[in-house]
Parts: sequence; C-alpha cells; structure tokens
Amino acid sequence: MELAPKPTDSPAEAGIVTELFPRSLESARIGDEGTDEWMSRRYAVEGDRIVRLNLITTITGATSGDDGTSESITSRTDRYVLGAIRRASDVVVVGAQTVRIEGYLLPKTARLAVVTSTGDLGAGKLSAAGREDRPPALVLCPQDRADLVRHALGDAPAEVVPLPTDGERLTPQTIVAGLRAKGFGRIVCEGGPELATQFVEAGVVDELCVTVSPVLEPARQPFVRLTERVETRVAGMLVDDAGFSYLRLRVRG
Repeated sequence: MELAPKPTDSPAEAGIVTELFPRSLESARIGDEGTDEWMSRRYAVEGDRIVRLNLITTITGATSGDDGTSESITSRTDRYVLGAIRRASDVVVVGAQTVRIEGYLLPKTARLAVVTSTGDLGAGKLSAAGREDRPPALVLCPQDRADLVRHALGDAPAEVVPLPTDGERLTPQTIVAGLRAKGFGRIVCEGGPELATQFVEAGVVDELCVTVSPVLEPARQPFVRLTERVETRVAGMLVDDAGFSYLRLRVRG
C-alpha cells in the first residue's frame, strides 16, 4: 500500500481539512507545506504501549469499492492520516488476505507484520521496491507451520516469526504479546475485516481510527462484524470538503 498522496478520479479529492473535535477551528489545506506535521499532531499518542485499529469504511459499511480494493473509496487526505498513524507506530499488522488483495509496500517508518497460516501472500504482492533499505516484513505464523510458511514465501522480503497458537490460529493476544516481546510497543492493525473484528472482540484495541467515505457502496463484507457492543468515546474528529470524516475513538474500560 503506497503512502504517497496520488490523484484519483473517485471519490473527489479534498482540499480543506477542518478539525471538529477537539474544537479548535484549525484548518489545513491539503498539499500545503506542513500538512504531515499537522496530521501527526492530531494522531500523536502518549506512552509507548498502545494498540490501534486503522480502517476505512463507506457510510454503508463497505471496506472496498467496485474494484475489490480500498483504493476506490479512499482519498488523498486519508493517505495523510495513514502516514501520520504509521509514523506514531512501531509496527503495522495486516492479515495475509489483505496483502493478497491490496498489495503492500514496506512502510517508510513502522515495521510491517503479516499474519498468516500458509505463507501465501500472493505473487509479488509484498514489495520492497524502492525501499530496499527497510527491514523485511515480519511474517507471524503458527509454530507448527513455520517451515511450510518459509517455503511458501520464497524470495519475498520477509522474516518468519513462529508463535504459539490457541487451537489452529494465532489469537490477537498472542500476536500483540509476540510483537511486544520483539520490542514493538505501539501497534496499529490495518485489517482486513476478519482480523480487525478479532482484535476488537479480543479486547486488545485501545483506539480505533476510522475513515468514513461518503460512498454508497454495497457492503459485501462489513468492516467490523461484532457480536456485542463495544463502548467508545470520541477523542478526535476531522472532516474535509469532499465529505469524508476521520474519527479517533477510544475504547472505554
């Protein structure tokens, strides 16, 4: 997933971002010098141990557009938000299915960690192109499948990290504990929907950063499919002149 802002025909690009909460009446014209710094202040975190969930959804709950990816529902502003959250993180966690669908470029700042049980990340979908100086992705997998995963990865820029399982799959608790054992305290999960749901229902998420796209897209797979309510409070909210909103929600308790 490339972080650099790039033009897209749909949805419309935002020009002005306004902060609604905390109420400060500050605005940032996207593209102005200092926009990265402006966003970074709004997505800064205190302390060195936090788990965030960062997702985009349409107002109908879809996580992808008609192309099957999030590319057709995102915006330039959302990419600034993504960059700010990654700069405030030590590691970005994604599921293998997300890598296969979206494709992932090693982040410029945080380390990338991919959760998989097979090592199938899609041919060429995990890339270090232009970022060969970045450390390889961490591939988190069940201990008893480590050799299978190593073989499946081939020459992908990846380092296998075997972890204990609860049954057949890795739990969010195990994933978080494994990453913290390697020194990664500030964790952001970028999905997809199945992994995001597991993280929320396991109670390991401290904050959700949710971009809401003003698109009426059929929700083939909701962005989080919960079985019970999770209480949150609003820690921040931005809007832009393309109709997107950007929420920071702190999980209560």
